[in-house]
Formats: sequence, C-alpha cells, structure tokens
Amino acid sequence: MSSVATPQIVILPGADEPLAREAVAWLRSLQLERRLSPKTVEAYGRDLRQFVGFLQEHWGETVTLTGFAALKVPDLRSFLAHRRRAGTENRSLMRALAGLRSFARHLEREGLAKADVFSAIGTPKLPRSLPKPIAIEPARSLAQVETRDGEDRPAWVLARDAAVLGFLYGSGLRISEALGLRRHQAPVGGLDSVTVVGKGAKTRGVPVIKPVSEAVARYLAQCPYPLPQDGPLFVGAKGGPLSPRIIQLAVERLRGALDLPPSATPHALRHSFATHLLSRGGDLRTIQELLGHASLSTTQVYTAIDTTRLMAAYRDAHPRAR
Repeated sequence: MSSVATPQIVILPGADEPLAREAVAWLRSLQLERRLSPKTVEAYGRDLRQFVGFLQEHWGETVTLTGFAALKVPDLRSFLAHRRRAGTENRSLMRALAGLRSFARHLEREGLAKADVFSAIGTPKLPRSLPKPIAIEPARSLAQVETRDGEDRPAWVLARDAAVLGFLYGSGLRISEALGLRRHQAPVGGLDSVTVVGKGAKTRGVPVIKPVSEAVARYLAQCPYPLPQDGPLFVGAKGGPLSPRIIQLAVERLRGALDLPPSATPHALRHSFATHLLSRGGDLRTIQELLGHASLSTTQVYTAIDTTRLMAAYRDAHPRAR
C-alpha cells in the first residue's frame, strides 16, 4: 500500500459540489499517479482556489462545473490582469496557468470539459536568468571545516555543516536531498554512492567522492547523539532533524569570510557542481542524470556559462574552423 498521503479535501469558496469534487480527484491524481511534490500540489490547489474565487466575483454567481467548461479567453485574461494588479510576478503566473491547464486536461479526460481555451493564452515571459555558480576555490572552502576555525560552535556542528555542503558541491545534491539521507546511507566503510529521493519522489544513484566520504566520517565520529540506522543522517543541535535554514545561515556567515556575493547560497554549490564538471569536459547527459533533471533542456542552461570551453571545442573539432 502506498505511503504517500492523499490530498485533503480542497475548499473552493464559490464553487459548486461537482467542481470541488473534481478538484479533489485532480489533486489526488497529481500526487499519487504523477507523484508531484506535496508543495507543488499545494500550490496548484491554491491557484485553482484563487481562480474560482475570481470567477465567482467576475461572473457574480457560483462557479459550476458547467460554467467552468464554458470558460472564454477574456475570462482568463481578466484573471491574469487581476493577479498582475495584485503584484503577482510572471513566474507565479506561469505556475498558475500550468496548474489550471492541468485541471482542464483532467476535466477533458473525464469528458466534462475541453482544455482548448487554455492553449489560446500565451505563457508570461520570464527574464533569462543564468545560474550563478561559485568559483572552484571558494566552493571548496565552503565545504571545509578549516574555513570556520575560530567560530564559537561545537566541533561536531562544524563537521556536520561541512559534510552537508560537501554533498551539495561534491555530488550536486539539493539541500533537501542531502538532509533526507538516512544514517544507513552514510558513504563510509567502502560505500561510494548514495541513493537520493529528488523532485517528484524520483530516486537516483549519485557517486560520492573521497573528500565527502571523509567529511561524513569526521561528522559521525564527533556527533554526540545516537543515530538510528533508519533515522536522519544529519541532526540538529538537539538531536532532531536538521533544518535547511541552519545550513543557509552557515553559508551566510561564510560569505563574509570568503568575500562572496549574496548569490553564494547552498543551492549555488549545486550549480557549481554542474558548471565545474562541464568545464572539465563532463558529458551533458551524464550531468543531467547526476542532477536528476527530467529534461536535458534544464541541464543545458549550464552550457551558457561555459561559452569559452564550447567555442574552444568547436575550433578544435570543426573541419572548417582551422
């Protein structure tokens, strides 16, 4: 039996019972069948609730399943304009449209509506933003205990933080993936890889380099708390699960010592992992698998950061470039 919790009943003020019932069925399918993250499911439910609330005010009546099926393009444009006036940014509008399209497709599959009207609305444009990796030496320093010598913190806490940051830079993990590791997964005693649970509850195997294994071993040797094999590998000051905020604060303190910009965050270490692999000749498909990206286009953004290397490869390989 699945251990994934089903979504709670969605409250849709202004909607009739059949529409609310279909909303519940849709969110349940997103979580149990498509295995979207709970946060994504929650955001989609919130976007639908806002949309239905807008329609009730816009139309001056309860939003029925029949009414939803008869949506017109001006209705959608009015909703987007309403959200923009409320200060909603394009990225959030993109997510809202994606969720509403998904709900409309659910209704279409059930024979209750057509999703055509959502295809007639263009996706809001986003400014192109490239990842901001950290240079090699500062990235190494962030993941080293010695960088924090002199801090008034227990030695085991410094070792713990270095091990977590080592996973981010050395294995390209998301911070949630690193903190989701169990004690029995610790890459020590000959283990040189870990299996992590990424977005959409998808699992992948990730190799662990020697410096990261050594950092984990140092942390385990100093940790004052018993760590059950099925419990979290990394624990907080009182022995409970470690909060991502603690690691973020540790990096904030290190930014000043290393003279790094505000863009130097724990997640920037993941960007550094991908960028530095690519600059050393790493294969894009392999990097995609290591990062757990569903689409190669997501990984390809790192090629824009490495233009110099790509141009050099072009000059070396193209028969007319010499």
